[in-house]
Amino acid sequence: MTSAGRLDALTSWRADWKGLRVAVLGLASTGFSVADTLAELGADVLVVTETAAEEYARLVPVIGARLWEGSLADVPRELVDFAPEVVVASPGFPPAHPVVAWARETGVPLWGDIELAWRVRDKVLRPDGTPAEWVFVTGTNGKTTTTRLTATMLVEGGLRAAPCGNIGVPILDAVRDPAGFDVLVVELSSHQLWYLGLHDGPGSPSPHAAVCLNLADDHLLWHGSFEAYRDAKAVVYRGTKAAAVYNKADGATMRMVEDAEVVEGARAIGFDLGVPGPSDLGIVDGILVDRAFLEERRTSALELTTVAALAERGLSAPHIVANILAAAALARSLDVEPAAIRSALEGFRLDPHRIEVVGRAGGVTWVDDSKATNPHAAASSLGAYPGAVWIVGGQLKGVDIGALVAQRGPGSRAAIVIGVERGEVVAAFARHAPAVPVFEVDHTETESVMTRAVELAAGIARSGDVVLLAPAAASFDQFTGYDDRGSRFAAAVRARIEGGAPDEHDDDATPEGV
Repeated sequence: MTSAGRLDALTSWRADWKGLRVAVLGLASTGFSVADTLAELGADVLVVTETAAEEYARLVPVIGARLWEGSLADVPRELVDFAPEVVVASPGFPPAHPVVAWARETGVPLWGDIELAWRVRDKVLRPDGTPAEWVFVTGTNGKTTTTRLTATMLVEGGLRAAPCGNIGVPILDAVRDPAGFDVLVVELSSHQLWYLGLHDGPGSPSPHAAVCLNLADDHLLWHGSFEAYRDAKAVVYRGTKAAAVYNKADGATMRMVEDAEVVEGARAIGFDLGVPGPSDLGIVDGILVDRAFLEERRTSALELTTVAALAERGLSAPHIVANILAAAALARSLDVEPAAIRSALEGFRLDPHRIEVVGRAGGVTWVDDSKATNPHAAASSLGAYPGAVWIVGGQLKGVDIGALVAQRGPGSRAAIVIGVERGEVVAAFARHAPAVPVFEVDHTETESVMTRAVELAAGIARSGDVVLLAPAAASFDQFTGYDDRGSRFAAAVRARIEGGAPDEHDDDATPEGV
């Protein structure tokens, strides 16, 4: 059998994987889960990585795989000599990476962890002898919240469900969990979807339901263009069996569904914050309703919850309500009752650093939305808190911030710009919002950035104001991640409040250049 023919036949845990030569790129949590799975299947595994945490490097020989560690600026001779029959790449490896480019040029099939997991999803079966259903969640923003919401609703509805994928738990760990699941809710990054998009045939996933929540500029350096990013996101709908859920307020997601190759009988299900039509979820007089998953959907609707009830739990920001509607659509496609959805929402809490109130003092509310790592997410935050003192800046990832500043900047009380490269943000305010006071945090030490930002904000904010950390940028120029950035902001807020610093104007806070 040819190599290609053998790979086409590998669509079950019980298939013959023995001796298959597989190169695994990367050795973080995803890469190790891939290597561990393949070694358990009996494949011949070579792990290739630039760096590896000691815990993973030590375990590679234990599981029966080999490790090559070194520079990947060029394709290692050891990899070429290994002559892999397939390469499984961790999602951090972009299309332009030398090893990825080598595999494509030489015709070696490239998989991601999602494709491998789909092929071996029958390791643990449900009582009826079938593998767990999969639900796919992607979008520029809101993926993790929607994935958690969906899994929570499914569990409340009596199903064994787990969030996995890009959310932190590698999907191969979920697939191999001996307890088994009825449904896996899989958060997918555009990177994982790019790898999925390389193949459409045996081994391609066919989810029960899928959603792309929204689409905006992000990860353009990784993909090379917005068009390539969009095309990767669109792969989420391919092969959908029951419900292709899309955002009616985002025309790009609607077009993705229209163009998708889905299983015959799959329905397009819309959601937004307006009054829903048949086959939609939306809001009527402050009530979240389902007009998609009921027999009399042309004349009736099912109540899910109310905006007022969500407000009591800190879940009423418009973009969070949209996420709730999307998650409800996914859950309803699996027959979860409205009462279970209401009950799930009663106990649901957002993850840290997602429009999280971290302090109140002197009439000023301090909000940490450090997870707003791109302009689209920051726009949602600013829409929820109009007139805020806006802390903004960081690594822009090739995205132009000008449109966001033009849209939301003029309504801001002031802007406090952080980040190593602040010039583009400051210039955007000068061009699009010249009347807004702009302050630069020129401190370069991680330990002092947020202390100074909070000091400046406290000198600007008045009673009734909100100070909002919504950077619209990645964090790695000054922090270890968005969580580190948010935690340092919250700590600086608490230190100022507990220290009793007065909330009055700081005479030393002078706008920089505008």
